[in-house]
Amino acid sequence: MSRLKPFLLATSFLIAQSASSDVRVEKTGDTVTITENGKPFTEYHYKDVSRPFLYPVIGPTGQSVTRNYPMREVPGEARDHVHHRSLWFAHGDINGVDFWAETPHKNVTPGKTVHEAILETKSGPVGLLKTRNKLVAPGGEVIGTEIFTIRFHSNKERRYIDFDVEILASNGDLVMGDTKEGCMAIRLATSMRLRTPDKKPGAGHIVTSEGVTDAATWGQRAAWVDYHGPVDGETVGVAIFDHPSNLRHPTWWHVRDYGLFAANPFGKRYFEKLEDPAAGKHTIPSGKTLKQKYRFLFHKGDHLAAKVAAEYTAWTR
Repeated sequence: MSRLKPFLLATSFLIAQSASSDVRVEKTGDTVTITENGKPFTEYHYKDVSRPFLYPVIGPTGQSVTRNYPMREVPGEARDHVHHRSLWFAHGDINGVDFWAETPHKNVTPGKTVHEAILETKSGPVGLLKTRNKLVAPGGEVIGTEIFTIRFHSNKERRYIDFDVEILASNGDLVMGDTKEGCMAIRLATSMRLRTPDKKPGAGHIVTSEGVTDAATWGQRAAWVDYHGPVDGETVGVAIFDHPSNLRHPTWWHVRDYGLFAANPFGKRYFEKLEDPAAGKHTIPSGKTLKQKYRFLFHKGDHLAAKVAAEYTAWTR
């Protein structure tokens, strides 16, 4: 009974999270719109884009926690890194092709993650969107397939996006190269930044599950990271959880003081400053699949007020 009790408590906690909302997942024109109790949550964009992404992402205060640029220009927002589109999954080196960037750089032409099909949608206490995408090299060759299974739910002052990724070596071996440019990522609202665009201290803060904070968090390994700061006068935060079943858990974090925030299991050489250019390389054999699971927690207050550590424990159980 003593072993069962923590499991039952965690299970009850998770059921309570998903039982308090009605999430609608509906295809509307060229996007999939997600609402929670009739209020905007996010939209999945997949048509005529370099990769599918969620934008905007509305947090628990009713305000967006993601940057608008480049989807929409808002005065005062930073306009750097055009490929940082709100919330997305991509990697900068798959069989030598850059799926992270959007524009040519250093004589490299990026590939595209092309939407192929919506496999499933479901509305209810937990909304579900499942899609299939093709990894297309600059010359038009399909080198692999990705399947996204995204779940949306909420509980009182918290919202959740569970983002499961399946990377399929559907067209031969897939080599995930060692680069810091990836993978499960979000670009936060400008007001939440650790550092302002003019390089002055911002109002945001970063903390990892290991207790590392702010600028020291880049390239560190941790089970979760929380990035919190003000949006329209209220402190809100975003935590990303790396599941224990994921490759190389606890992962490294490509988290920047200007608001980029990403979990990346492939950038070992960069993050640990190693000589070996293939230190973080991982090969998915032809016909096989790499599965990764992440949770985004959108909360009020800082990581302590939101009990982020307890939330992570409950999720992993």
